Amino acid sequence: MQNLRIEETKYTPDIDMNAQSGVIGMRGKSYPENTFEFYKPVMGWVQDYFSTEAKDKTIINMEIIYFNSSSSKLFFDFFDLIEEVNEDNTIEINWIYDPENESALEAGEDFKEDFEALSFNLVAKS
Repeated sequence: MQNLRIEETKYTPDIDMNAQSGVIGMRGKSYPENTFEFYKPVMGWVQDYFSTEAKDKTIINMEIIYFNSSSSKLFFDFFDLIEEVNEDNTIEINWIYDPENESALEAGEDFKEDFEALSFNLVAKS
């Protein structure tokens, strides 16, 4: 399975999805013009990964410093997908935030609350 790498832009996060290591990372800002079109390959990759060759443990590191409402909906769909495969896989989610960015912390708390079945860690960036 191919890894997926999307370089960060002014409006989109750096995305690094590594099938060999089982580490999925998203970092930066997320307010693309067409959110669902931008994230389509990401969602497809995640579905393929968990249906074909998920590692014993998958780690998802999300360090999203700002996102718009359509990205919020997309992240909800992303976590929904993760929750669907969670029963058969060991998945750890790290929501990484800057302690000075209260909105990033609050977003992480909201996602953690919405997806109680997931191993969801709120990680303050040092």
